Amino acid sequence: MLNIKRAASSAALSALLSISALLAAAPAAAQQIPQTGLPVVELGAGMHLIHAEVARTDEQRAIGLMARKEMAQNAGMIFVFEQPAQQCFWMRNTLIPLSAAFVADDGTIVNIVEMQPLSDTSHCSVKPVRYVLEMNKGWFDKRGLKAGAKLRGGPWPK
Repeated sequence: MLNIKRAASSAALSALLSISALLAAAPAAAQQIPQTGLPVVELGAGMHLIHAEVARTDEQRAIGLMARKEMAQNAGMIFVFEQPAQQCFWMRNTLIPLSAAFVADDGTIVNIVEMQPLSDTSHCSVKPVRYVLEMNKGWFDKRGLKAGAKLRGGPWPK
């Protein structure tokens, strides 16, 4: 009888460990599939039009542009935070090189950083901001947009 209980207990433990392993792997597996279905907002940067997906929730911001293999030339993602703070971004599980513009409440670009794919290096805003706009690497530079440039049409208060 003791051997039957021990075998049943061992089988239950094995099943529990298998389920735990699957649950632990779920976030990693989810990071391999790009998120879709986010709302899109049109932004203006000088004479350029941007179609930016809007990431507003903790989960949407955490996934960001992970697992994307490419992004259209004038596409991007705008990250919206509840309160201004120093925002820091990294590129773990992000396959494409990106530029990130840290944007003040009035749409003014505070600073821009260039980020390499699959890097854990943190890139931060130089002052507290609520918005971060990610575009293909070099997008801002190619258009002559620097700190102090103002974006139009965004989620910032009017």
